[in-house]
Amino acid sequence: MRAPNNPVIRTIVKTNMPTSQEQYDDAMFAFSQGDYDDAIARLQALLAVEPAHFDAQLALGMAYYRKGNYAAAIAEGHKAEKLQPREQLVHTNLSLFYMKAGDKQTAEHHGLQARIAGWRDNMAPPAAEQTDEPELQMAKPKPPPIPKRDMPWKKNAPMTSPPPPSGQTPDKPA
Repeated sequence: MRAPNNPVIRTIVKTNMPTSQEQYDDAMFAFSQGDYDDAIARLQALLAVEPAHFDAQLALGMAYYRKGNYAAAIAEGHKAEKLQPREQLVHTNLSLFYMKAGDKQTAEHHGLQARIAGWRDNMAPPAAEQTDEPELQMAKPKPPPIPKRDMPWKKNAPMTSPPPPSGQTPDKPA
């Protein structure tokens, strides 16, 4: 019985093989607990399987930075830069890494690149987000009222009594 046809094997693989998101979440939990060695090991394992995982690459650089290994942090930061060269956070992190490593000129270069990336993001038109939940949608202005139009095909509403002849009041007959 092959794995695609055997539901038992598919269940075992699904329960025993964590997804890349689960691996990343476990690494970030270790990072948040201050266990940088475990976070680095988990992020490296994830990147060995999925080398284009941008968030893992970025987090790996920050984990090395927190350990004080600035050279490794810079190397991992440049790997993240290759994945997304225009990302603001990449250049912000590299600026921080270089500053701590003592290279102020390169730190200022990446700081400027981060600022440019931030400006570039602000120049993009806002995306119209669609949501299925009406409670979460932005309030929209009410549409203007529709003006009344002349409708010759409709009959005018009948009047209750004819208007009085000129010079007479409605109470007194002529």
